[in-house]
Amino acid sequence: MAQTDEDLLLEHQLCFALSVASRSVVGAYKPVLEKLGLTHPQYLAMLALWEQSPRSVRSLGDALAMEPATLSPMLKRLEAAGLVERNRAPGDERSLAVGLTEAGRNLRAKAAEVPGTMMGRLALDREQVRELNGILHQLISAAQAAG
Repeated sequence: MAQTDEDLLLEHQLCFALSVASRSVVGAYKPVLEKLGLTHPQYLAMLALWEQSPRSVRSLGDALAMEPATLSPMLKRLEAAGLVERNRAPGDERSLAVGLTEAGRNLRAKAAEVPGTMMGRLALDREQVRELNGILHQLISAAQAAG
């Protein structure tokens, strides 16, 4: 088989492998996160807020690589669940700040089990997760630079 033909095989496509891996990994998270009452995107938002709260919607969107139009409905659902509160940012009435409620802060203790549970479900150890994460971040940076 010629190299060009081999290059066009579905099984050799990076985009295909990443797409299937993404759906599969997010799917593996689903039953674990359901116990916390969170969807995968909500879990990511909560992780960012556990790192820094309060933070502006813009800052949260930047951290999650999400557009405000996508983020806003999710934040409304987290607010309805009593996990976050949205208020005008001090000193900038045009900006919304998102902060954790007490329930949101308390959920962190339950979420602390998620990484270990997921390593077990995906048959990865901590070093493999770090290595894979590093490679994916390099790929993200290269794709954004090419984009």
